[in-house]
Amino acid sequence: MNAGDPMSTSLLQRAAAREPEAWQRLMALYKPLVAYWCRQAGLSADDRQDVMQEVFSAVAASLANFQSHRDGVTFRSWLRGIARHKIQDHFRRSHQLAPGGTDAQIRLHEVPAPTAEVDLSEGQDEVAELYRRALDQVQSEFEPRTWTAFWRVTIENQTAAEVAEQMGITPNAVRQARSRVLRRLKEEMGELIA
Repeated sequence: MNAGDPMSTSLLQRAAAREPEAWQRLMALYKPLVAYWCRQAGLSADDRQDVMQEVFSAVAASLANFQSHRDGVTFRSWLRGIARHKIQDHFRRSHQLAPGGTDAQIRLHEVPAPTAEVDLSEGQDEVAELYRRALDQVQSEFEPRTWTAFWRVTIENQTAAEVAEQMGITPNAVRQARSRVLRRLKEEMGELIA
């Protein structure tokens, strides 16, 4: 691929350039993770939707300024920081806008303090799902045979020799298939899934 080829530009760069398809792919990758963080923070379903909209509005507004090579900051950690702030803002607003009455006072005391640090850690399952969504987005770019060789070696942890024997190809062809898929994945989403 050359520099003029739109696929040689990463998904993050294309989303920052406001390409609709790139933004949709970015949302498909990260919306479930942001929803998980919102659930982890204790937001109701309605509040999750509102906060998620605020998070992605903030991302859209500042994505062009995101620097993935600055001090080891990854897109996911940058996004987590935005989500944390938007969740804290939500709790702050809830605290300030609580209506009067005993029931409201009880609900208010159930809301975490707005200055408390919101823990948005993620489990292995959430990260694995993020990677799975990234793989799903590039799968259609490969012939089934290439994808199968990649999948069996990389995901199913079979050896290149085992896969080669099963598929009737050489171990070198299996390694090349794996390399091609991983290279494409890195080109497309390297800074996003790190």
